[in-house]
Amino acid sequence: MSPSIELNKAKQCAGSYVLAINDTMNVVSGKWKLPIIGALFFGKKRFKELERNIPKITPRMLSKELRDLEMNGIVTRTVYDSVPVTVEYELTRSGQSLTKVLDVMVEWGLEHRENIVGKAV
Repeated sequence: MSPSIELNKAKQCAGSYVLAINDTMNVVSGKWKLPIIGALFFGKKRFKELERNIPKITPRMLSKELRDLEMNGIVTRTVYDSVPVTVEYELTRSGQSLTKVLDVMVEWGLEHRENIVGKAV
């Protein structure tokens, strides 16, 4: 069944619609997961690069969230046999498919900021 047919079915049933929203929220919930995913849209990153790209995240929280995202199939972790050991994180195909979601969120956020604060970023 195609994704558009699935979406149409979910939109016809409140239970299916809410279940799909809950499934999404279980994967991307929390303060830091979406910023991590957003940083990884720009390509593979090492841990310290992610730390620099995401202001105010602690190393402990970044590590925890990366493990959660990896467990949910959103991020892959690749360890290279080098000295010192190099670890890179990147989005899986499923993680990359969140582009549509984040683009809509960014668009809404820019519009909302302009309406509330009176200026765009």
